[in-house]
Amino acid sequence: MTTRARHKTPSEPTGLRIMLRSKIHRATLTGKALDYEGSIALDRRLMNAADLLPGEQVHVLNVSTGSRLVTYVIEAPEGSGTVMLNGPAARLGEVGDPIIILAYGHYPVQQARRLKARIVRVDKENAPLRP
Repeated sequence: MTTRARHKTPSEPTGLRIMLRSKIHRATLTGKALDYEGSIALDRRLMNAADLLPGEQVHVLNVSTGSRLVTYVIEAPEGSGTVMLNGPAARLGEVGDPIIILAYGHYPVQQARRLKARIVRVDKENAPLRP
């Protein structure tokens, strides 16, 4: 008598996947303030376009230096064009540096497979461009 090996069909993974939720692509750093407790200040228009909330965690990538940091968002006046590093993060960029701001979310596998990240491109004044 021979025994046949059973072939298991891989089951769908369970749990949550961390996925890119939104991205502000190549905004220009407009300011920095070392004497602050820390964060990135963003023009309210950018926050709305990228669906970011005050206090939400974001990753900031500096295209000029290659530095990466994790901080939280604070709201700057709407229409100001502000993209400003505060506190210790201010040491990781210079005014005029292009940066990328990423927000992630935790999603069940099936929802993660359907997710389309919100990508926000900006003009020279950090105003969101229409898709």
